[in-house]
Amino acid sequence: MSIPTTTPSSAGDAADDGRVLEEAAFETMRADAVLAGRAMSSGEFLAGLVANGLLETVGRPDKLPSALWPDQDPVVVQEIWQLALAVGLHAGRRQSSPRLFRDEMARVSAALSEAGFHAMAGLVARSRRLVAPEHPADGEAGRRH
Repeated sequence: MSIPTTTPSSAGDAADDGRVLEEAAFETMRADAVLAGRAMSSGEFLAGLVANGLLETVGRPDKLPSALWPDQDPVVVQEIWQLALAVGLHAGRRQSSPRLFRDEMARVSAALSEAGFHAMAGLVARSRRLVAPEHPADGEAGRRH
């Protein structure tokens, strides 16, 4: 059991205490990051097992939509599934080479904004800025002073 002291610590003791606290905080952050990474990896592993089980249960990929929404009109579910697949493939192509689609993304953002879909326009514009930022050498943003 430690008995608290009423005398102040010397400056050297305070520096040592600060260093000990800093090291302890770093170890806590490190352990947190490692454990969070392990949890995410475990979650991804389990998601893979669920996906595997789902396909094995329904038998064929084209049966997945009706398995996920069995109480809905199968024609409507299939239409939604096809649209989602096309959107996902489109997004994947843009994600793999975003700079090639910078102009398209600007055009789509403007078209959405013009149509009154400001939230969606903002999302597209933000994604464009994040993955394909303007560069002064491109002549788009180099005139700001």
